[in-house]
Amino acid sequence: MNKNLSQKVREAASVHRHSLQKSLQHRLEIARAKGDEALVRLLEAEASYLNLN
Repeated sequence: MNKNLSQKVREAASVHRHSLQKSLQHRLEIARAKGDEALVRLLEAEASYLNLN
């Protein structure tokens, strides 16, 4: 049972990380399309902080 729970936690963490990455990528695309370089830099810093890049 403990093994199963551990696997579920890893799967949830992986899905959450993928969701964060997808959301951040979308926000970056919008910021770039709008030419908002300050926001692009902030989002890139966020990606770096979260090790998503």
